[in-house]
Amino acid sequence: MKPFTPRRDFITSALGTFGTIGTFGTFGSLGALAPWGPALSAQPSGSAQENSFYPAVKPRALIFPQDHGAHPDYRTEWWYLTGWLGEGRDAMGFQLTFFRSKTQHPSDNPSRLAPKQLLFAHAALSNPQEDRYLHANRSGRLSGTRLSAAVSDTALQFDDWALHRLSNASEETYEGQFAGEGFAVSFKASTHELPLLRGHGGVSPKGPQAQHSSYYYSRAPLAVNAQVKLGPRTQSMQGVAWLDHEWSSQVLMPGAVGWDWLGINLLDGGTLMAFQIRNAQAQALYAQVDARDRQGQPRQDWRRLRWIGGGPWRSKSLIEYPIPMNLELDGVVYRLEPLMLAQEVDARTSTGGFYWEGAVCLMQGDKRLGFGYLELTGYGAPLNV
Repeated sequence: MKPFTPRRDFITSALGTFGTIGTFGTFGSLGALAPWGPALSAQPSGSAQENSFYPAVKPRALIFPQDHGAHPDYRTEWWYLTGWLGEGRDAMGFQLTFFRSKTQHPSDNPSRLAPKQLLFAHAALSNPQEDRYLHANRSGRLSGTRLSAAVSDTALQFDDWALHRLSNASEETYEGQFAGEGFAVSFKASTHELPLLRGHGGVSPKGPQAQHSSYYYSRAPLAVNAQVKLGPRTQSMQGVAWLDHEWSSQVLMPGAVGWDWLGINLLDGGTLMAFQIRNAQAQALYAQVDARDRQGQPRQDWRRLRWIGGGPWRSKSLIEYPIPMNLELDGVVYRLEPLMLAQEVDARTSTGGFYWEGAVCLMQGDKRLGFGYLELTGYGAPLNV
């Protein structure tokens, strides 16, 4: 799940003036629900213009490798890779996300400068040993050269930032790189496992109505090897990573202000994905958990989920977040222990606003069960999606 609400004033200033831009609207994202979520019911939503401009998410089988690539007809799409590197005091977290967005700019405009497709990218490195959270973001128009998103496979480029999927007979590998002021990361993240299809065979409901859906799969766990540069020093590190790929034409359900999302690689080889979509009273409008064993099969012991907000912790933006946070799964309480508290992303110059996205450990008492990432949105102000 990724916050994605680029402002109209940002788009016009960052991309320049290319005639009438038209109605951009917003570019919402919701994340993933579990295979045992409620059945979909087809009901109309959104304006007639939006419904005719963007294709609906409908049940279909995902086809690979094509569905590893971009889906430019859909409103919004992202590739989201997070990872834990090292152990103990030397541990670090990192994330790299590419967002693609289709605007409502007229498709028949022949100008190559017309902002029909936008590309955004976020990257961050959490370094608790030095109490530093380093992040950067970029924004621009898909050009097919410096900024590109291939449709045949995962092949994303934003100048020197990149994410590519490579495949051979024995494994698949995601290679990537990014850099910001004072830091740079390059990595290879590999798996022998098939994609984890979310929702109903990769069609993931976001609520009780059919229009709140996305196509969504994960690659987890990924074994990752990375080169991390901090200032003049470069070190090799190993760890575990997680990749989400999701695309949709949908928006948040009425009354929703934001969401909490979690992706954990368990130490026993399994995975845990959980989320809730909240209203202004911090009540869950829709919540799901998708826990898998090391073979990728649904776990039967983690099927009921309740989020228990902690904190509050106040960030530099003066937003209060409910961290540390707990989860209750089938009556057992687990703690989400942040690698460091200060892991807030300032995305005002790209996708808009602030959100907390950081490395966390899943704990049961003093026992560590896994590593992953937690995302908290809509706490400073309701998301306009």
